[in-house]
Amino acid sequence: MNLIKFVCGMLAVALVLGILTSGSPDDGNQYNSTVSLDENGRETGGAVRTEETVTEGTGEEEGEISASREAGTKGLATAEPAVPEVPMFGEGKSEMAGQQRYIEARVKATAEIIEEEGEEVFPDFREEGSSWFHHDFYVFVWETDGTAVVYPPDRSMEGQDLQRLQDSTGKPIGELFIETALSGEREGWVDYYWPKPGEDEAVLKYSFIRKVNRDGQDYLIGAGFYADDYLISRNLDECKVLSRDGGIYVSELLHPENFDRELDLDYSIAHSILEPGEFNEPHLMSNPEVHYILEGGGVLYIDGIPVELRPGQLVYIPEDSIQCTYNTGNKSLNFLVINQPAWDEDNEEIFD
Repeated sequence: MNLIKFVCGMLAVALVLGILTSGSPDDGNQYNSTVSLDENGRETGGAVRTEETVTEGTGEEEGEISASREAGTKGLATAEPAVPEVPMFGEGKSEMAGQQRYIEARVKATAEIIEEEGEEVFPDFREEGSSWFHHDFYVFVWETDGTAVVYPPDRSMEGQDLQRLQDSTGKPIGELFIETALSGEREGWVDYYWPKPGEDEAVLKYSFIRKVNRDGQDYLIGAGFYADDYLISRNLDECKVLSRDGGIYVSELLHPENFDRELDLDYSIAHSILEPGEFNEPHLMSNPEVHYILEGGGVLYIDGIPVELRPGQLVYIPEDSIQCTYNTGNKSLNFLVINQPAWDEDNEEIFD
């Protein structure tokens, strides 16, 4: 029953994360994503909550207060929640958290070198294979007016005014870099979408920015990491379709063998859709399987035993069972299929 414990734990975490991240970003505040850190690597600042105090008064005053509250409630109903600050940034034990700490340390060490040696050290930053430029890691240097001084991946950008630089989503990262460097903390994290060196597709990147002064000239130094080196986030429409037979669709959400890096996983997740009136062929999996119903209803037969399906339901299917799912409702039956070990064609037997 290890698969049941694993799936229940996974769904519980997904539920908590869903609650924490259910709000969509406020268009007016979507660029306020700089995270400032203190000398210990912890975030500074926080939200301040204020309470409204209402005193007793006449009926007329109470009516005005009621009308004011109603207007305020209407305003709140249409307002989108603000983007929350990132908690515990760089304080975990994961490889990604270690990379966050490494980036900060590397940028701060580079700032000290510039303070001591000035522009004479800049050519070293461009040397590929050095500690400042290797693989998709590099340190860049700007003047605080936005002029690029050192940009190892593309030296043609050096000398250009990048104050108006935007990422692939239109985020004004040039302005954000400068604002972060000129802030009271003189440093902080900025997130944006940027291609890896030699690639075209923009991916989520976090860069640590720090201000440094040498001989009266202010510079900002930055370096970052790409989140997809450590995390996986996929949309259903990006996933490989395993089958599309009439009103039956199966898409592969996650399989550890289909990534360009090794994942410490021994399970797979597929997304299945049965349209009204459709059913999949009876089949046997030599490994246990779990179905989690997202939408719709129907009946799942496990060795002839019917199990009624409804949204939010989890069903464990023992290994070597013959199963068949029917959509008996009037809308699509959407569900997840979790296999442990990961799905393998050799583990499945179809019955005509």
